[in-house]
Amino acid sequence: MSTATTRPWAGATAVTQPSAGATAVTQPSAGATAVNRPWAEANSWDEPGWSIAELERAKRGRTVSVVLPALNEETTVAGVVDTIHPLLGGLVDELIVLDSGSTDRTAERARSAGARVLSREEAVPGLAPLPGKGEVLWRSVAATTGDLIAFVDSDLLEPDPAFVPKLLGPLLTGDGIHLVKGYYRRPLRVSGAEEANGGGRVTELVARPLLAALRPELTCVLQPLGGEYAGTRELLSAVPFAPGYGVEIGLLLDTYDRLGIDAIAQVNLGVRKHRNRPLGELGVMSRQIVGTMLARCGIPDSGAGLTQFLVDGDGFVPVTTEVSLVDRPPVVTVT
Repeated sequence: MSTATTRPWAGATAVTQPSAGATAVTQPSAGATAVNRPWAEANSWDEPGWSIAELERAKRGRTVSVVLPALNEETTVAGVVDTIHPLLGGLVDELIVLDSGSTDRTAERARSAGARVLSREEAVPGLAPLPGKGEVLWRSVAATTGDLIAFVDSDLLEPDPAFVPKLLGPLLTGDGIHLVKGYYRRPLRVSGAEEANGGGRVTELVARPLLAALRPELTCVLQPLGGEYAGTRELLSAVPFAPGYGVEIGLLLDTYDRLGIDAIAQVNLGVRKHRNRPLGELGVMSRQIVGTMLARCGIPDSGAGLTQFLVDGDGFVPVTTEVSLVDRPPVVTVT
């Protein structure tokens, strides 16, 4: 592997060398350092340099599926498909947009851009679909044929055509890697202004603190909730899928618990822009993630929905959103 493809991510030193004022809080234990530092050096790619031709040769008979989960993304889905479609017939063998019940022109625009479009019902016939992202990703594992599966969110703005090749690189050229997470800088747009590094609010306020408390070995994963990642069918068909927005953290924790941190890699995708969600939606997302993390760590969850208080004139109105904590079973046990 070339030097460009094996260079560890730029933040590795910063992670293990906290500032003087935070030493007592952020200094990792001896055991955590022993796990995380070698992992950051061996399983993180900050400047991936694989060429498409190199990756195609590295397939060695393996096939690749790319899945875009989509729900009412008519304004962005075609642009995402456009960045992946040129890889079809070479690096990528299958490109599917799995529609999660869109009521707009998502399916039409994805199909026009060259993707194969499946509904949830078509992906797994005879089984009534449940709402949420975890459901559609679970069904996509059953509906695809690739030995490797890459997931890319369909709400991306100006996606880089190198996203999929970079995600596949560690799986195709490495040994013993089963899950590759993308990491990136995430801008945040608020009232027309853009903050270069303000995105990933749920990651920084919910997922990362909980990982530090419950699975500190995974705090070196830069984007534990990111929607751009790839895995082996061997892994993805053998683990349960958490419902809703708990799916990404569930897969990360399950991979670590089953195979250890050496089975996980991460790769720098540069900049990721997408439609930023309002704070209320992030609260609901966070509730699902908390429930999934607690379950994976053997901690009982109350199962209570999230109650938020919406401003109504001079008063507040309570609104409760129910939470689902029931996983879909491993695909290999169902299909």
